Amino acid sequence: MRLTFWAGFWVFLLDQVTKYIVLYPLDLQTRLSIDLLPPFLNLRMAKNRGVNFGLFADADMRWVLIGIAIVISALVLYWVSKEKVGKWAYISAGLLVGGALGNVVDRIIYGWVADFLNMSCCGIENPYAFNVADIAIFVGAMGLVAFTGDSKKSA
Repeated sequence: MRLTFWAGFWVFLLDQVTKYIVLYPLDLQTRLSIDLLPPFLNLRMAKNRGVNFGLFADADMRWVLIGIAIVISALVLYWVSKEKVGKWAYISAGLLVGGALGNVVDRIIYGWVADFLNMSCCGIENPYAFNVADIAIFVGAMGLVAFTGDSKKSA
């Protein structure tokens, strides 16, 4: 479980530091857009009040989404503490929980999640933005799928 804690801690810290940098020193809230490596990597301000890709952004789901993230995080921590898993599963759980808590802090402080990373390529303009927490949640969830369960069981 120590690996879970440390993975979660570093993801949470990296997520919050990057959000602070883009919101305040870079003032992305005012500038709205900064091209870093166009067209591949850009900073685009998106205040996400909904879930993935801004779905349900018009509904006031702030506290519901905070509650869901906390419950899922607690269930993941309980699961990996009770089941015999390897180090990659512990790290994956930490990535997921650290990312989820990073987005929870945004929702509590701002009422929305600060999304700012935008990647486009090959003439296709991606209208969506994401953040470090979103990456960690995705990678952590995929890691839990890949690194848990008994591979010897037949389907």
